[in-house]
Amino acid sequence: MFGIGFGELVVIAFLAVLVFGPDKLPELAKQAGQVVRKLRTFANNARDELRSELGPEFADLELTDLDPRVIVRKHIAEALADEDDEVVSHAKPEQRPLEAGERPPYDLEAT
Repeated sequence: MFGIGFGELVVIAFLAVLVFGPDKLPELAKQAGQVVRKLRTFANNARDELRSELGPEFADLELTDLDPRVIVRKHIAEALADEDDEVVSHAKPEQRPLEAGERPPYDLEAT
């Protein structure tokens, strides 16, 4: 969670008790939970509005799809898949795998 380990969480909790006192901590935790809930609702509403504005072809849109790193990975993966398809389609039909112990053909005119 956010790159914070258990030991760091204990230190943060201890400092929170020292700074705010044990009486105010439950109230602060409740307020923090409400803020997180409101942010989650806001993000979900924004996502749903974006989906409805873009139309049915983007119905499966996720906000993570808008991350530039995800977009680049997706396009690279598609390009590699297309390249693999082209390699298979350009294979010559007269080519066959070599038998065990068979030497590959040699072209004397090749450079």
